[in-house]
Amino acid sequence: MTIPGAWRLTAHGAGLLAADGTVAASIFAEMSALAARTGAINLGQGFPDEDGPPEVLEAARQAISDGVNQYPPGRGLPVLRDAIARHQHRFYGLAANPETEVLVTAGATEALAATILALLEPGDEVVTFEPFYDAYGALIALGGGVHRTVRLRAPDFQPDPDELRAAVTDRTRLIIVNNPHNPTGAVFPADTLALIVELAERHDAVIVTDEVYEHLTFGVAHTPIATLPGAGGRTVTISSGGKTFNTTGWKIGWLTAPAPLVTAILAVKQFLTYVNGAPFQPAIAVGLDLPDSFYTGIAADLRVKRDVLERGLTAAGFTVSRPQGSYFIVADAAPLGYPDGAEFCRALPGLAGVVAVPIAAFCSPEHRPEYASLVRFAYCKRVDVLERASEQLAGLTARA
Repeated sequence: MTIPGAWRLTAHGAGLLAADGTVAASIFAEMSALAARTGAINLGQGFPDEDGPPEVLEAARQAISDGVNQYPPGRGLPVLRDAIARHQHRFYGLAANPETEVLVTAGATEALAATILALLEPGDEVVTFEPFYDAYGALIALGGGVHRTVRLRAPDFQPDPDELRAAVTDRTRLIIVNNPHNPTGAVFPADTLALIVELAERHDAVIVTDEVYEHLTFGVAHTPIATLPGAGGRTVTISSGGKTFNTTGWKIGWLTAPAPLVTAILAVKQFLTYVNGAPFQPAIAVGLDLPDSFYTGIAADLRVKRDVLERGLTAAGFTVSRPQGSYFIVADAAPLGYPDGAEFCRALPGLAGVVAVPIAAFCSPEHRPEYASLVRFAYCKRVDVLERASEQLAGLTARA
């Protein structure tokens, strides 16, 4: 049976459509299933193994008891929209009207989907950095866009300014900036952010930011592009509570943008999930109002975890790129005799009882060879789990 439809475009954009027309599972699904089947430590998928702050969890339970279990307003519960606006002003000095410039979504992924589908017309170009979160390629293709990338190269994974200038043209409709960056852990410096704004102004593009790791940086401050001169009027800023509050399963995200952009995005968003997560919305509002000590604490705790895994990977023989933020660290398996990261990741549960994800899965087919030996490990796990993984990885021997 031949099944027509946009699913082919979507799967192709995400790099999941094989030459014979079959659709492969995402690398996250494949590696998580491999971890479950083998009992390996899952450092492939980026979800924590510890619950978030008790105040946030209790607020959700209380909201359920209080009857906050029906459809919330289409833009999100006022208590959360107000908290998002306060958060943006408190941390970044940004003013967002909670009535017209804030939109609650089903995680950052829906915010990205609604934004891309709302603002693209067929043939519009979208620029992202590569490696890129796989949802970007899928959504750009679904929206009829043309995906252009600017490569981030090891070890620091920073873009070449000339390549960025060449990628953004008058055909560019959106520039998607994932900062801090998944999968590399890079944080873009001020001059890169300023260049993005300059190019967006020159070519009349909209900047879409994915800032879900905004509070998880190490020794460098997160700077939202919307704070830069000239950026506020053309930027859609996206984040979520999942990474900050260890509630990835709640899927509470949001975006802030000028009112006309929010209205346009809402026109699409209301026909995706419509609304979601009523009792979780006031709980995330509680989280956003937690004191500064909470935010500095989560970054400090995650930095300790990064350092534990970095030491373990280095001792095992990998060449490691130290991340400045996010949940992830990139390691090169080539020194261990594995030039193919995908092959290595599929063998790793048997070799060391650990699961990782190949960086090539985040790349377009033509650029995968450049990243072939690189793999991503997640360090958003308990310290004892990371120490155990490090001990098991230490048993790896270089392949001749």
